[in-house]
Amino acid sequence: MGTLTTLTDEAKIALDTLSDRTASLVSPSLRLGVTGLSRAGKTVFITALVHNLLHGGRLPLFQAQKSGRIARAYLEQQPDDAVPRFQYEDHLNALLDERIWPDSTRAISELRLTIEYESASMWNRMFSGGKLSVDIVDYPGEWLLDLPLLHKSYAEFSRPSFELAQLESRKDLAAAWLAAAGAVDPAGDANEMTAQGLAKAFTDYLRAGKADERALSTLPPGRFLMPGDLDGSPALTFAPLPSLGDGRTKPGSLAAMMERRYEAYKTHVVKPFFREHIARLDRQIVLVDTMQAINAGPAAVADLERALTEILSCFRPGVTNFLTGLVQRRIGRILVAATKADQLHHESHDRLQAIVRRLVDRAISRADFSGAQVDVLAMAAVRTTREATVTQGKDVLPVIVGTPIEGETIGDEEFDGKTETAIFPGDLPKDPDSLFEGPVAEDAMVRFVRFRPPKLERTAEGYTLSLPHIRLDRAIEFLIGDRLA
Repeated sequence: MGTLTTLTDEAKIALDTLSDRTASLVSPSLRLGVTGLSRAGKTVFITALVHNLLHGGRLPLFQAQKSGRIARAYLEQQPDDAVPRFQYEDHLNALLDERIWPDSTRAISELRLTIEYESASMWNRMFSGGKLSVDIVDYPGEWLLDLPLLHKSYAEFSRPSFELAQLESRKDLAAAWLAAAGAVDPAGDANEMTAQGLAKAFTDYLRAGKADERALSTLPPGRFLMPGDLDGSPALTFAPLPSLGDGRTKPGSLAAMMERRYEAYKTHVVKPFFREHIARLDRQIVLVDTMQAINAGPAAVADLERALTEILSCFRPGVTNFLTGLVQRRIGRILVAATKADQLHHESHDRLQAIVRRLVDRAISRADFSGAQVDVLAMAAVRTTREATVTQGKDVLPVIVGTPIEGETIGDEEFDGKTETAIFPGDLPKDPDSLFEGPVAEDAMVRFVRFRPPKLERTAEGYTLSLPHIRLDRAIEFLIGDRLA
């Protein structure tokens, strides 16, 4: 990871870390990064985590709460005034009152949740009650896929882009861009309209790859799909070019123009994101919509594995001692969680977890995670279904019951968004490798549909009960449990 930064970058990171550590001596804090590729459920995860901690939700595997040591949890002003606040109240309203899923993460946001607790250690209890502020940093996983660009030249970015575009699962989506790129001369004169046309064709290809039927994950540069206020800027108006050598580009050429803009993208977009956010994290959870990839087939599953390998290689895992920790930050715990486990019967939850383990094995073997704890989990931050059984002839089938989102289909049946329905989702394969090896037989396919958030009861005083979940308590315990001991 050191190859992604210069000495100047490291000096700035050290100063930021020293400032954070100094403030933490007075008010202990922990920075928790929450990321994942689109539709993995980042917003829902944060909203459910905060709601359950604020309202004393049922979290039996979260030891500090199970043992009654948490006095209270509450929201405070976040420490970074220049970062938008995570709109917890709006997202909660969408889930509880409108029963719709909140908008997806489009940019970085932050929320501070402070927990007052009693230490499990008698020695610590003799001096003072415990207090920990958890600064939750929400950011798009697509932006993480940009970090490896920091140690790649423009030519090194272009070559694999064309190689990926030639894959069977992509080449029809990339056809217009490949044709446009093949029609230009990289050594020809720079032309703004040509650059804009290539950038648009390349962006259209990336956007098509995100559609449900393809569910591709490795689609850098990430800001091309989420440009924000950079939309139309030269830093986002470039595209890979074919047949580039490793030597210097001809001054005034199209390749030189694209190279300059690519370097500007790295300098003004990617580096600040890494330095100001990723390098300051203490813990990290990566959420994965594994089932969307499974629905799309082996190519999407393989692409998800490729993306996770890239993402996990971007973190700075490890441990620090008291002295080095003053100027150096390492991510001590990383959790990779497959979301939406409520779309399966509980008998398949362990199989889903095994699939996630298979997806991250390569990343763990390639990256140096010495000193850091890495775990995987199948979970649902908000449980939208309940389990039941139905009799079909002599067979008793395990089903899930919920209200599918309007427009969701299974076969010829289309759901209206109002009717509760029992669905037999099928079973995930026992062998995770089978998902990488070829088309799934029709009778072995798992049927995934998206459900509306559950309807929650209110108490006589008008308080809404905490959001139901699957294994959210395990995630919380792994991510912050040790800091509340």
